[in-house]
Amino acid sequence: MSLLGESQVADRTQASQDYPLAAVPLSDRKPIWSLAPLLMGFALTSTTLLAGGTLGSSLRFADMIWVMLIGNAVLGAYCAALAYIASKSGLSTVLMARFSFGAIGSRWVDFILGFTQIGWYAVTNAFIAQALLKLLNLPPTWEWLGIIFFTYAFCITAYMGYTAMDWLSRLAVPAMLMLIALSLTLGFRDAGDLFALAPTKSLGMNEAIAIVIATFISGGTQATNWSRFADSTKNAVWSTWAAFFFINGLLIFTGAFCTLVYGTNDLIEAMAKQGLLLGGLVLLILNVWTTQDNTIYAFSIAGSNFFRTSKRTAFVLGGSTLALALALGGIYGKIIPFLLFLGTVIPPVGGIIMADYWLCRGSRFPSLDTQLPAFNWAGIIAYIVASAIAYFSGLAGVGVAPINGVISAAILYVILSRILPNSMHV
Repeated sequence: MSLLGESQVADRTQASQDYPLAAVPLSDRKPIWSLAPLLMGFALTSTTLLAGGTLGSSLRFADMIWVMLIGNAVLGAYCAALAYIASKSGLSTVLMARFSFGAIGSRWVDFILGFTQIGWYAVTNAFIAQALLKLLNLPPTWEWLGIIFFTYAFCITAYMGYTAMDWLSRLAVPAMLMLIALSLTLGFRDAGDLFALAPTKSLGMNEAIAIVIATFISGGTQATNWSRFADSTKNAVWSTWAAFFFINGLLIFTGAFCTLVYGTNDLIEAMAKQGLLLGGLVLLILNVWTTQDNTIYAFSIAGSNFFRTSKRTAFVLGGSTLALALALGGIYGKIIPFLLFLGTVIPPVGGIIMADYWLCRGSRFPSLDTQLPAFNWAGIIAYIVASAIAYFSGLAGVGVAPINGVISAAILYVILSRILPNSMHV
Protein backbone atom coordinates (compact mmCIF):
# COMPACT_ATOMS: atom_id res chain seq x y z
CA MET A 1 0.00 0.00 0.00
CA SER A 2 1.19 3.55 -0.51
CA LEU A 3 2.32 5.30 2.60
CA LEU A 4 -0.37 7.71 3.70
CA GLY A 5 0.85 11.23 4.24
CA GLU A 6 2.48 11.73 0.83
CA SER A 7 -0.32 14.08 -0.19
CA GLN A 8 -3.39 12.70 1.51
CA VAL A 9 -5.26 14.41 4.30
CA ALA A 10 -6.30 12.05 7.10
CA ASP A 11 -9.82 12.05 8.41
CA ARG A 12 -10.13 14.36 11.42
CA THR A 13 -11.91 11.76 13.50
CA GLN A 14 -9.17 9.25 12.87
CA ALA A 15 -6.52 11.83 13.80
CA SER A 16 -8.23 12.80 17.05
CA GLN A 17 -8.46 9.12 18.05
CA ASP A 18 -4.84 8.25 17.04
CA TYR A 19 -5.78 6.52 13.76
CA PRO A 20 -7.32 3.28 15.07
CA LEU A 21 -8.60 2.31 11.59
CA ALA A 22 -6.09 4.03 9.32
CA ALA A 23 -2.39 4.28 8.60
CA VAL A 24 -0.57 7.05 10.45
CA PRO A 25 0.29 9.77 7.88
CA LEU A 26 3.85 11.10 7.63
CA SER A 27 2.64 14.47 8.87
CA ASP A 28 1.90 12.93 12.29
CA ARG A 29 5.05 10.82 12.65
CA LYS A 30 7.24 11.24 15.76
CA PRO A 31 11.04 11.47 16.27
CA ILE A 32 13.05 8.95 18.25
CA TRP A 33 13.17 11.11 21.40
CA SER A 34 9.37 10.90 21.51
CA LEU A 35 8.97 7.24 20.57
CA ALA A 36 11.84 5.66 22.55
CA PRO A 37 10.79 6.89 26.04
CA LEU A 38 7.20 5.83 25.37
CA LEU A 39 8.23 2.29 24.42
CA MET A 40 10.70 2.11 27.30
CA GLY A 41 8.01 3.15 29.72
CA PHE A 42 5.79 0.44 28.29
CA ALA A 43 8.48 -2.19 28.90
CA LEU A 44 9.25 -0.98 32.43
CA THR A 45 6.63 -3.09 34.17
CA SER A 46 6.83 -4.47 37.69
CA THR A 47 5.25 -7.79 36.74
CA THR A 48 8.38 -8.64 34.72
CA LEU A 49 10.20 -8.72 38.06
CA LEU A 50 8.14 -11.78 38.97
CA ALA A 51 9.51 -13.72 36.00
CA GLY A 52 13.01 -12.55 36.91
CA GLY A 53 12.46 -13.82 40.43
CA THR A 54 11.58 -17.25 39.04
CA LEU A 55 14.92 -17.32 37.22
CA GLY A 56 16.84 -16.04 40.24
CA SER A 57 15.58 -18.83 42.47
CA SER A 58 15.99 -21.57 39.83
CA LEU A 59 19.29 -20.91 38.01
CA ARG A 60 22.86 -20.21 38.93
CA PHE A 61 23.79 -16.56 38.43
CA ALA A 62 25.99 -17.22 35.37
CA ASP A 63 23.27 -19.34 33.72
CA MET A 64 20.70 -16.67 34.48
CA ILE A 65 22.79 -14.03 32.66
CA TRP A 66 22.98 -16.21 29.54
CA VAL A 67 19.24 -16.94 29.65
CA MET A 68 18.48 -13.24 30.02
CA LEU A 69 20.71 -12.25 27.08
CA ILE A 70 19.40 -14.95 24.73
CA GLY A 71 15.74 -14.52 25.66
CA ASN A 72 15.73 -10.75 25.38
CA ALA A 73 17.75 -10.82 22.16
CA VAL A 74 15.05 -13.02 20.60
CA LEU A 75 12.26 -10.88 22.05
CA GLY A 76 13.92 -7.67 20.87
CA ALA A 77 14.49 -9.02 17.34
CA TYR A 78 10.88 -10.20 17.04
CA CYS A 79 9.48 -6.86 18.20
CA ALA A 80 11.92 -4.82 16.07
CA ALA A 81 10.92 -6.77 12.95
CA LEU A 82 7.27 -5.93 13.51
CA ALA A 83 8.26 -2.32 14.26
CA TYR A 84 9.95 -2.08 10.86
CA ILE A 85 6.78 -3.22 9.10
CA ALA A 86 4.64 -0.86 11.18
CA SER A 87 6.84 2.10 10.33
CA LYS A 88 6.87 1.30 6.60
CA SER A 89 3.10 0.78 6.43
CA GLY A 90 1.84 3.07 9.20
CA LEU A 91 -0.37 0.21 10.43
CA SER A 92 -0.92 -1.42 13.81
CA THR A 93 -0.75 -5.20 14.25
CA VAL A 94 -4.53 -5.62 14.19
CA LEU A 95 -4.79 -3.72 10.90
CA MET A 96 -1.96 -5.76 9.35
CA ALA A 97 -3.78 -8.93 10.40
CA ARG A 98 -6.67 -8.11 8.05
CA PHE A 99 -4.47 -9.13 5.12
CA SER A 100 -3.19 -12.40 6.60
CA PHE A 101 -6.35 -13.53 8.45
CA GLY A 102 -9.14 -11.97 6.37
CA ALA A 103 -11.71 -9.26 7.01
CA ILE A 104 -13.65 -11.39 9.51
CA GLY A 105 -10.89 -13.82 10.48
CA SER A 106 -8.74 -10.95 11.73
CA ARG A 107 -11.26 -10.37 14.49
CA TRP A 108 -9.76 -13.40 16.23
CA VAL A 109 -6.47 -11.49 16.38
CA ASP A 110 -8.33 -8.48 17.77
CA PHE A 111 -9.87 -10.70 20.42
CA ILE A 112 -6.76 -12.58 21.53
CA LEU A 113 -4.55 -9.48 21.60
CA GLY A 114 -7.22 -7.38 23.27
CA PHE A 115 -8.06 -10.02 25.86
CA THR A 116 -4.44 -10.57 26.82
CA GLN A 117 -3.91 -6.83 27.29
CA ILE A 118 -6.97 -6.68 29.51
CA GLY A 119 -5.51 -9.58 31.48
CA TRP A 120 -2.25 -7.66 31.91
CA TYR A 121 -4.13 -4.55 32.96
CA ALA A 122 -6.07 -6.49 35.59
CA VAL A 123 -3.02 -8.39 36.89
CA THR A 124 -0.91 -5.26 37.24
CA ASN A 125 -3.60 -3.25 39.02
CA ALA A 126 -3.97 -6.07 41.55
CA PHE A 127 -0.17 -6.17 41.87
CA ILE A 128 0.20 -2.49 42.72
CA ALA A 129 -2.74 -2.53 45.14
CA GLN A 130 -1.23 -5.47 47.04
CA ALA A 131 2.25 -3.96 46.99
CA LEU A 132 1.14 -0.60 48.37
CA LEU A 133 -0.93 -2.16 51.14
CA LYS A 134 2.08 -4.24 52.17
CA LEU A 135 4.56 -1.35 52.02
CA LEU A 136 2.30 1.05 53.93
CA ASN A 137 1.08 -1.56 56.44
CA LEU A 138 -2.55 -1.02 55.47
CA PRO A 139 -5.24 -3.65 56.13
CA PRO A 140 -5.76 -6.19 53.30
CA THR A 141 -9.46 -5.40 53.31
CA TRP A 142 -8.60 -2.15 51.52
CA GLU A 143 -7.29 -3.97 48.46
CA TRP A 144 -10.51 -3.66 46.50
CA LEU A 145 -10.48 0.11 46.95
CA GLY A 146 -6.91 0.34 45.66
CA ILE A 147 -7.75 -1.79 42.62
CA ILE A 148 -10.72 0.43 41.73
CA PHE A 149 -8.66 3.61 42.10
CA PHE A 150 -5.71 2.45 40.01
CA THR A 151 -7.92 0.87 37.34
CA TYR A 152 -9.34 4.24 36.37
CA ALA A 153 -6.39 6.48 37.33
CA PHE A 154 -3.96 4.71 35.01
CA CYS A 155 -6.21 4.96 31.96
CA ILE A 156 -6.30 8.77 31.94
CA THR A 157 -3.27 9.26 29.68
CA ALA A 158 -4.42 6.42 27.38
CA TYR A 159 -7.78 8.16 27.03
CA MET A 160 -6.00 11.40 26.08
CA GLY A 161 -3.83 9.59 23.50
CA TYR A 162 -0.26 9.47 22.19
CA THR A 163 0.75 13.00 23.22
CA ALA A 164 -0.17 12.56 26.89
CA MET A 165 1.51 9.15 27.04
CA ASP A 166 4.59 10.63 25.36
CA TRP A 167 5.07 13.37 27.95
CA LEU A 168 4.44 11.05 30.87
CA SER A 169 7.15 8.70 29.58
CA ARG A 170 9.65 11.51 28.98
CA LEU A 171 9.35 12.51 32.62
CA ALA A 172 8.96 9.07 34.18
CA VAL A 173 11.51 6.89 32.37
CA PRO A 174 14.66 8.83 33.40
CA ALA A 175 13.41 8.98 37.00
CA MET A 176 12.73 5.23 37.05
CA LEU A 177 16.11 4.33 35.56
CA MET A 178 17.91 6.46 38.14
CA LEU A 179 16.02 4.85 41.02
CA ILE A 180 16.71 1.34 39.69
CA ALA A 181 20.41 2.18 39.25
CA LEU A 182 20.60 3.48 42.82
CA SER A 183 18.93 0.36 44.22
CA LEU A 184 21.14 -2.01 42.21
CA THR A 185 24.24 -0.14 43.38
CA LEU A 186 23.25 -0.66 47.00
CA GLY A 187 22.32 -4.24 46.20
CA PHE A 188 25.78 -5.09 44.85
CA ARG A 189 27.18 -3.72 48.09
CA ASP A 190 25.05 -6.21 50.03
CA ALA A 191 25.29 -9.12 47.59
CA GLY A 192 28.52 -10.95 48.31
CA ASP A 193 29.60 -13.57 45.77
CA LEU A 194 26.55 -14.06 43.53
CA PHE A 195 28.29 -16.75 41.47
CA ALA A 196 28.62 -18.94 44.57
CA LEU A 197 24.89 -19.00 45.34
CA ALA A 198 23.08 -22.26 44.59
CA PRO A 199 19.48 -22.24 43.25
CA THR A 200 16.71 -23.42 45.54
CA LYS A 201 14.50 -24.67 42.68
CA SER A 202 15.05 -26.38 39.33
CA LEU A 203 14.29 -24.95 35.90
CA GLY A 204 15.43 -26.11 32.45
CA MET A 205 17.25 -23.68 30.16
CA ASN A 206 14.64 -23.89 27.39
CA GLU A 207 11.83 -23.25 29.85
CA ALA A 208 13.76 -20.36 31.37
CA ILE A 209 14.30 -18.73 27.95
CA ALA A 210 10.61 -19.25 27.17
CA ILE A 211 9.69 -17.41 30.40
CA VAL A 212 11.92 -14.46 29.45
CA ILE A 213 10.34 -14.21 26.00
CA ALA A 214 6.82 -14.71 27.32
CA THR A 215 7.15 -11.93 29.89
CA PHE A 216 6.33 -9.29 27.31
CA ILE A 217 5.78 -10.86 23.91
CA SER A 218 2.08 -10.04 24.13
CA GLY A 219 2.92 -6.37 24.56
CA GLY A 220 5.73 -6.60 22.04
CA THR A 221 3.38 -7.91 19.36
CA GLN A 222 1.29 -4.79 19.88
CA ALA A 223 4.19 -2.33 20.17
CA THR A 224 3.30 -1.49 16.57
CA ASN A 225 0.59 0.73 18.07
CA TRP A 226 3.45 3.19 18.72
CA SER A 227 6.19 2.19 16.27
CA ARG A 228 3.76 3.04 13.45
CA PHE A 229 4.24 6.66 14.56
CA ALA A 230 8.02 6.53 13.91
CA ASP A 231 9.36 9.05 11.42
CA SER A 232 11.78 6.48 9.98
CA THR A 233 12.22 2.72 9.98
CA LYS A 234 15.61 3.15 11.65
CA ASN A 235 14.06 5.00 14.58
CA ALA A 236 11.24 2.46 14.83
CA VAL A 237 13.66 -0.47 14.98
CA TRP A 238 16.11 1.06 17.45
CA SER A 239 13.41 2.41 19.77
CA THR A 240 11.72 -0.97 19.90
CA TRP A 241 15.00 -2.88 20.30
CA ALA A 242 16.03 -0.64 23.21
CA ALA A 243 12.70 -1.22 24.94
CA PHE A 244 12.47 -4.97 24.54
CA PHE A 245 16.12 -5.97 24.82
CA PHE A 246 17.66 -3.51 27.26
CA ILE A 247 14.68 -2.41 29.36
CA ASN A 248 12.91 -5.76 29.58
CA GLY A 249 16.30 -7.35 30.22
CA LEU A 250 17.00 -4.87 32.99
CA LEU A 251 13.74 -5.79 34.72
CA ILE A 252 14.39 -9.53 34.36
CA PHE A 253 17.86 -9.06 35.83
CA THR A 254 16.58 -6.86 38.65
CA GLY A 255 13.90 -9.38 39.66
CA ALA A 256 16.48 -12.19 39.71
CA PHE A 257 19.02 -10.05 41.54
CA CYS A 258 16.59 -8.97 44.26
CA THR A 259 15.54 -12.60 44.78
CA LEU A 260 19.14 -13.69 45.25
CA VAL A 261 20.18 -10.81 47.53
CA TYR A 262 17.03 -9.91 49.47
CA GLY A 263 14.87 -13.02 49.12
CA THR A 264 12.13 -11.16 47.21
CA ASN A 265 11.46 -10.58 43.52
CA ASP A 266 9.76 -7.30 44.41
CA LEU A 267 12.16 -4.40 43.72
CA ILE A 268 10.00 -2.04 45.75
CA GLU A 269 10.17 -4.27 48.81
CA ALA A 270 13.93 -4.57 48.31
CA MET A 271 14.21 -0.77 48.15
CA ALA A 272 12.28 -0.53 51.42
CA LYS A 273 14.89 -2.84 53.01
CA GLN A 274 17.58 -0.52 51.64
CA GLY A 275 15.97 2.48 53.31
CA LEU A 276 14.55 3.81 50.03
CA LEU A 277 10.84 3.40 50.76
CA LEU A 278 9.84 6.81 49.39
CA GLY A 279 11.86 6.25 46.23
CA GLY A 280 10.32 2.81 45.94
CA LEU A 281 6.80 4.21 46.11
CA VAL A 282 7.61 6.82 43.45
CA LEU A 283 9.15 4.11 41.26
CA LEU A 284 6.15 1.84 41.73
CA ILE A 285 3.62 4.49 40.70
CA LEU A 286 5.60 5.67 37.66
CA ASN A 287 6.56 2.14 36.68
CA VAL A 288 3.02 0.86 36.61
CA TRP A 289 1.45 3.98 35.13
CA THR A 290 3.71 4.07 32.05
CA THR A 291 2.92 0.43 31.34
CA GLN A 292 -0.77 0.45 32.15
CA ASP A 293 -1.68 3.35 29.91
CA ASN A 294 0.05 1.58 27.00
CA THR A 295 -1.72 -1.65 27.87
CA ILE A 296 -5.23 -0.24 27.90
CA TYR A 297 -4.40 1.84 24.81
CA ALA A 298 -3.49 -1.40 22.98
CA PHE A 299 -6.84 -2.89 24.00
CA SER A 300 -8.63 0.17 22.63
CA ILE A 301 -6.90 -0.21 19.26
CA ALA A 302 -7.84 -3.91 19.10
CA GLY A 303 -11.42 -3.13 20.15
CA SER A 304 -11.77 -0.39 17.55
CA ASN A 305 -10.70 -2.77 14.80
CA PHE A 306 -12.94 -5.58 16.08
CA PHE A 307 -16.05 -3.39 15.89
CA ARG A 308 -14.76 -1.26 12.97
CA THR A 309 -15.31 2.00 14.83
CA SER A 310 -12.96 4.92 15.32
CA LYS A 311 -14.30 5.63 18.84
CA ARG A 312 -11.14 4.39 20.55
CA THR A 313 -11.67 6.25 23.82
CA ALA A 314 -14.88 4.33 24.51
CA PHE A 315 -12.84 1.12 24.60
CA VAL A 316 -10.39 2.65 27.06
CA LEU A 317 -13.18 3.12 29.59
CA GLY A 318 -14.99 -0.13 28.74
CA GLY A 319 -11.78 -2.16 28.86
CA SER A 320 -10.81 -0.67 32.20
CA THR A 321 -14.15 -1.73 33.65
CA LEU A 322 -13.74 -5.28 32.33
CA ALA A 323 -10.22 -5.41 33.81
CA LEU A 324 -11.62 -4.27 37.13
CA ALA A 325 -13.95 -7.26 37.20
CA LEU A 326 -11.05 -9.62 36.41
CA ALA A 327 -8.79 -8.07 39.06
CA LEU A 328 -11.45 -8.30 41.75
CA GLY A 329 -12.03 -11.89 40.62
CA GLY A 330 -8.48 -12.91 41.54
CA ILE A 331 -6.56 -13.13 38.23
CA TYR A 332 -3.36 -12.06 40.01
CA GLY A 333 -2.77 -15.56 41.38
CA LYS A 334 -2.44 -16.96 37.84
CA ILE A 335 0.47 -14.79 36.69
CA ILE A 336 3.15 -17.33 35.64
CA PRO A 337 0.72 -19.72 33.84
CA PHE A 338 -0.79 -16.64 32.20
CA LEU A 339 2.65 -15.54 30.93
CA LEU A 340 3.35 -18.99 29.50
CA PHE A 341 -0.07 -19.06 27.84
CA LEU A 342 0.61 -15.72 26.15
CA GLY A 343 3.97 -17.02 24.99
CA THR A 344 2.16 -19.84 23.21
CA VAL A 345 -0.73 -18.13 21.44
CA ILE A 346 0.66 -14.69 20.62
CA PRO A 347 3.97 -15.27 18.72
CA PRO A 348 2.38 -17.12 15.75
CA VAL A 349 0.44 -13.94 14.93
CA GLY A 350 3.67 -12.02 14.47
CA GLY A 351 5.24 -14.84 12.47
CA ILE A 352 2.31 -14.88 10.05
CA ILE A 353 2.28 -11.10 9.61
CA MET A 354 6.03 -11.03 8.88
CA ALA A 355 5.76 -13.88 6.38
CA ASP A 356 2.77 -12.21 4.71
CA TYR A 357 4.57 -8.87 4.35
CA TRP A 358 8.05 -9.98 3.31
CA LEU A 359 7.53 -13.34 1.59
CA CYS A 360 4.04 -13.17 0.10
CA ARG A 361 3.43 -9.48 -0.69
CA GLY A 362 6.91 -8.25 -1.60
CA SER A 363 7.21 -5.84 1.36
CA ARG A 364 4.11 -3.89 0.37
CA PHE A 365 0.64 -4.14 1.90
CA PRO A 366 -2.37 -3.25 -0.27
CA SER A 367 -4.70 -0.42 0.66
CA LEU A 368 -7.04 -0.97 3.60
CA ASP A 369 -9.86 -0.24 1.15
CA THR A 370 -8.96 -3.33 -0.90
CA GLN A 371 -11.68 -5.98 -1.07
CA LEU A 372 -10.47 -8.85 1.12
CA PRO A 373 -11.87 -12.37 1.64
CA ALA A 374 -13.84 -12.88 4.84
CA PHE A 375 -11.33 -15.53 5.94
CA ASN A 376 -7.76 -15.99 4.79
CA TRP A 377 -7.59 -19.70 5.51
CA ALA A 378 -3.84 -19.79 5.04
CA GLY A 379 -3.41 -17.51 8.04
CA ILE A 380 -6.08 -19.14 10.16
CA ILE A 381 -4.84 -22.70 9.63
CA ALA A 382 -1.20 -21.66 10.06
CA TYR A 383 -2.08 -19.93 13.33
CA ILE A 384 -3.96 -22.91 14.79
CA VAL A 385 -1.27 -25.43 13.87
CA ALA A 386 1.62 -23.19 14.95
CA SER A 387 -0.01 -22.47 18.32
CA ALA A 388 -0.43 -26.21 18.86
CA ILE A 389 3.22 -26.78 17.90
CA ALA A 390 4.34 -24.11 20.35
CA TYR A 391 2.17 -25.49 23.14
CA PHE A 392 3.07 -29.15 22.81
CA SER A 393 6.76 -28.51 22.13
CA GLY A 394 6.80 -26.48 25.33
CA LEU A 395 5.27 -29.37 27.26
CA ALA A 396 7.77 -31.78 25.74
CA GLY A 397 10.71 -29.47 26.37
CA VAL A 398 11.65 -29.42 22.68
CA GLY A 399 13.25 -26.13 21.70
CA VAL A 400 11.80 -22.83 22.93
CA ALA A 401 8.02 -22.70 22.57
CA PRO A 402 7.61 -19.04 21.46
CA ILE A 403 10.36 -19.40 18.85
CA ASN A 404 8.80 -22.63 17.62
CA GLY A 405 5.49 -20.80 17.23
CA VAL A 406 6.92 -17.90 15.20
CA ILE A 407 8.99 -20.04 12.84
CA SER A 408 6.35 -22.73 12.23
CA ALA A 409 3.65 -20.08 11.65
CA ALA A 410 5.76 -18.28 9.05
CA ILE A 411 6.66 -21.48 7.19
CA LEU A 412 3.11 -22.82 7.24
CA TYR A 413 1.66 -19.53 6.04
CA VAL A 414 3.96 -19.33 3.03
CA ILE A 415 3.19 -22.94 2.06
CA LEU A 416 -0.57 -22.62 2.56
CA SER A 417 -0.70 -19.32 0.66
CA ARG A 418 0.56 -21.19 -2.38
CA ILE A 419 -1.78 -24.15 -1.87
CA LEU A 420 -4.79 -21.92 -1.18
CA PRO A 421 -4.21 -18.98 -3.56
CA ASN A 422 -7.84 -17.84 -3.39
CA SER A 423 -7.30 -16.87 0.24
CA MET A 424 -5.53 -13.68 -0.90
CA HIS A 425 -7.75 -11.49 -3.10
CA VAL A 426 -5.39 -8.62 -3.80
